[in-house]
Amino acid sequence: MEVYGKILLIAMPAFLLLVLFEKWYGWKFRHDRPQNMDTISSLSSGVTNVTKDVLELSINIIAYGWLVSQIALVHIEASWLVYVIAFLCIDFAGYWIHRWSHSVNVFWNLHIIHHSSERYDLACALRQSISMFVNPFTFLLIPAALLGVPEKVIATVGPLHLFAQFWYHTVYINRMGFLEKIIVTPSHHRVHHALNKEYIDKNLSQIFIFWDKIFGTFQEEMKEVPPVYGITRPVRTWNPIKINFQHLWLMMKDAWRTNNWKDRAFLWFRQTGYRPADVAEKYPVYKIDDPFHFEKYAPKSSAALQSWSWFQLVMILCFISYLFGQISYINGLDPYFIYWYGAFIFLSIYAITELMDRNPYAMYWEGLRVLLGSWFLYSQGDWFGASFYLSSVKYIIAAYFVVSLFITGIFVMKHRKEDQLARANA
Repeated sequence: MEVYGKILLIAMPAFLLLVLFEKWYGWKFRHDRPQNMDTISSLSSGVTNVTKDVLELSINIIAYGWLVSQIALVHIEASWLVYVIAFLCIDFAGYWIHRWSHSVNVFWNLHIIHHSSERYDLACALRQSISMFVNPFTFLLIPAALLGVPEKVIATVGPLHLFAQFWYHTVYINRMGFLEKIIVTPSHHRVHHALNKEYIDKNLSQIFIFWDKIFGTFQEEMKEVPPVYGITRPVRTWNPIKINFQHLWLMMKDAWRTNNWKDRAFLWFRQTGYRPADVAEKYPVYKIDDPFHFEKYAPKSSAALQSWSWFQLVMILCFISYLFGQISYINGLDPYFIYWYGAFIFLSIYAITELMDRNPYAMYWEGLRVLLGSWFLYSQGDWFGASFYLSSVKYIIAAYFVVSLFITGIFVMKHRKEDQLARANA
């Protein structure tokens, strides 16, 4: 927990700078118009994912360490070779987890967030799942366990393997020559993120592209078929927490509504997107049929709202960075405080993205967030020891909460009036 938090203190600023550099490059040299709300939504999703990971809010059905102790045939000595083997084993497991996430209905809920952006950029790489509370996939590391790869090596290589998937989420790098035959490149992964029927469920590899070629899921990017990004059932929200559970909620409603008991029991394990016929007819869900003619999600947003959303994201990044840097201290205050702090981060993300969606309930979520933050200040007379670094910090944070609640209220009232006027003129 603490070590991963320290790693993220370095990784998060690096990823943010690269995202902003890509935005600047696109604006300066490719004349691309920055999509601020999509970027903020992606970055917010990254915050929820790393918070969940640092708090270790998931359970492995099979612990890898136990697996090694039970089935290891040999024990490779710690050397560069063991790290290479670990990387290959993790990449092999990653391919199959990825493939099943695209082909099994209930597993798609673990992956939908990553495909939810209708743009393809470095920011969308940060859209990672928070919905996997139980991990059933450890058995895919059996090859590593048979070779006796130590648990600490897997724990070290795992984050590096994940970080190595960041760079190829861009439209600004074209074909890469001979590397196209070895590793996953931006061209390969553009195919993967496209909703065109020619590209769906292709190029599922994470680092080495040869898994797709071995298992029959490879597809070249075609000039005559430009990739269109997103998913065929668009999520229509900037809220990453909603996106993470949207597909699961649809399956739960379908299981409740269907009259077919077989579907009620097995729709979870059918092909991704499957819905019982009786429910699909009575409760249709919008689906994109023509990738070149559909309206992308872009609710009205003023320059003021975009600026405020960026400011709130920066504040959330400050709060999360402090959490990662002070995990030991916060745990020492009270073991439960770290989870309450995590709840504060999740409420912060929920509140600002609901405001970006122009949802009037954003005011209630902001109120809950401010209430929880104020309780921290009141109960400690401090913000988790931050007064050691700045004596006036509690007053600054208290003032921020008051201003944040006030400005959120102004935006909610403004949006309500605008929406009422738009309905009256419709």
